[in-house]
Amino acid sequence: MPQIGHADLVAFAGNKVNLKKIEVDDQRAQVNRLRERISAKISATPGYGLVKSLHAGSVAKGTALSTVHDRDLAVYVKAEQAPEETPALVEWVRERIVEAYPTLAEDQIVAKTNCVTVTFVSTGLEVDVVPVLYEGDPNDIGYLVSKVTGEKLKTSVRQHLDFIRGRKKDHPIHLAQLIRFTKWWAKQQAKRDASFKCKSFMLELLWVHVADHGLVELDDYAVALEQFFAFIVNGGLEDQIAFTDFQPASELPARGTSAIQVLDPVNFENNVAEHYEMHHRDLLVAASQEAFNAISTAYYEPAKGQAVELWQDVLGTSFKAAS
Repeated sequence: MPQIGHADLVAFAGNKVNLKKIEVDDQRAQVNRLRERISAKISATPGYGLVKSLHAGSVAKGTALSTVHDRDLAVYVKAEQAPEETPALVEWVRERIVEAYPTLAEDQIVAKTNCVTVTFVSTGLEVDVVPVLYEGDPNDIGYLVSKVTGEKLKTSVRQHLDFIRGRKKDHPIHLAQLIRFTKWWAKQQAKRDASFKCKSFMLELLWVHVADHGLVELDDYAVALEQFFAFIVNGGLEDQIAFTDFQPASELPARGTSAIQVLDPVNFENNVAEHYEMHHRDLLVAASQEAFNAISTAYYEPAKGQAVELWQDVLGTSFKAAS
């Protein structure tokens, strides 16, 4: 029997990795107050310019870490009434939020590069309000404006949530937990090497891919993590990774020359890893190799202390065996 196994990882997740339900509920209540203010303003003010707001991001998906101190809120903007370029669009949204929530101080509603950050002083919670240009399409399909190129990028907050929630229903508890473990791992890697890149959305899609194809044993976290890292080490990132939940396979583009190609299930034109170069992939593969080696070695390690140290190479020095 290995010294460190599934039960140890479950305990570590509960103690360190996972965002506590009480925190989620408290934060959701504050975000909902902001949503209610926006909704009331929409109802009371013809020509206000906002259509709706939707919870978004990792907290809404149930894949957030305990270290998350902000929330994401997508606001759907009537495209014909708002500027189409940043920073004018962001500033325009800020003015709408000021109108909807006049009791907040000026410095609590701040325009950033691609969003408006609303800060609640009582808790320190920050809500990143991201504008989505809306042209009336079904399924809450709208357009984000790229802060880099200014181009419009098709998206749907609702379909993104439906996508991950559907997979979580197929794989209750385990899929979301394993996503959180690798997000935690990626944070440890980024602390060690500032050039390491592995965005959260890409990890979510990689886990869905390996789960869809039966490449991991989800109900044993130690085994599943070892298999996930093996997938990356053994060339998993060389192939196109895509999903046909909302678009047919006939519309898939060619693999192309991107170092990594993980396609947004809502929009095949959006490669989630578009800005990853070959050296980023090499760093990700090398880090995955180190994690795989540590987990594999820990499996056969007879001394518990040594096994813990090997797992700390993967999950950081805060990892401890279950008492």
